[in-house]
Formats: sequence, structure tokens, C-alpha cells
Amino acid sequence: MVKWDVITFGNYNWQVLAIEDNRKALIITQDILELRWYHNKFADITWADCALRQYLNHEVYNTFSQDEKARIIKVINKNFDNPWFNTTGGQDTTDHLFLLSLQEVCLYFGDSSAKLGNKSGQTWFIDDENNGSRQAKYATDFHWWRLRSPGYYGRTVASINKNGHVYVRGNGVFGKPRDAGGVRPALWLWLDDQCSPGNERSKEN
Repeated sequence: MVKWDVITFGNYNWQVLAIEDNRKALIITQDILELRWYHNKFADITWADCALRQYLNHEVYNTFSQDEKARIIKVINKNFDNPWFNTTGGQDTTDHLFLLSLQEVCLYFGDSSAKLGNKSGQTWFIDDENNGSRQAKYATDFHWWRLRSPGYYGRTVASINKNGHVYVRGNGVFGKPRDAGGVRPALWLWLDDQCSPGNERSKEN
């Protein structure tokens, strides 16, 4: 297994984003699984308390078999403030499944980290040579998908638009736009026989 490989795990196809120590891999669904709101009302909210986090870590997590669950690593996610608008990212969270953060999407899909760290003349989004790697389809068409990081204020969250731009400004958590936004869950996976149920992995990105 190497970066960008597509593997099957559970009911989905996943793209490999990173491998660490030949023991574990960060994977994200190859396609957008569904369109879903980040929260159940239009209100200030962070990843720690949003409805989408609960949905991924309960309903979606429970679609995996017990053997598959044993391979999913429980991670401690850092939820940083928005680097352009200083919107609070909220508390660290412990997750089985999660959405990528701004920092993670800029690190693992090529490397756009410098542009995320320096807003400069960029107004709302990052448009660079890594756009193509960030694009994802819902059914047959490219569609925008959600990240877990906050947008320009507390009722928005960052996203990747259908052209693959990193939309740091973000979309509303509920109500607009009307299609709710694409969901691409990510997780850290033990490889082969490296399963170690109950271990937690702290994410610093």
C-alpha cells in the first residue's frame, strides 16, 4: 500500500493519504458518500458539538463489523482556529471517524500549507496546483465537500469547492446552500495484523 492507492474497507472505497511506520494509514472515502448538514440548526457550533460528528461516530461507525472496528484507530483530533479569520475551532475531540481539517487537507493533498499560513492577497480560498487532487465526485459530478474546521464566523465551516479550491471562508452549517454539502469521512486504520483496540493516537496537524 502506498499513498493515493484506493482500497476497500467496510462498504466503501478509500483513498490512502498517508502511511506511518508501515503500521497505520490515514484514509478518506474516494467519493462523497452523501450530502448532509454540519449541524441540525443555523447556530454557532464547532466540530466537538456538531450533529455531523455524532452521526459519523455512531451511525456510520456502526456500519462496520466488529473486526473492522478493531482496525479503526481512535484518535485525538486537534481543532485549530481558522488561520485567516481567527474563528475558534473548539475543543480537541476523540473520534473514530472525522472530517479533515484545513491543516490536514492542505498537508495531505499536495502541500498548500504555506498558502494556508499566509493569507496575503488571497480573499476567500486557496486556488493552486493541488486543486485536481482535492476534487471529489458525488454520483457522476464534481461537488463541494465539508471540512471540520470553522469558516469566517461560528456559523460556517471550511470546505473544498467543486473545483478543488480550499474554501477557507466556508459554508453555512445549516440551511444554505440547499444541498447541505458533501461528506467524505476519514479515519486512521491499523494495517493488516497491527490492530490494537483501545489505543488512542494524538493528531498534531
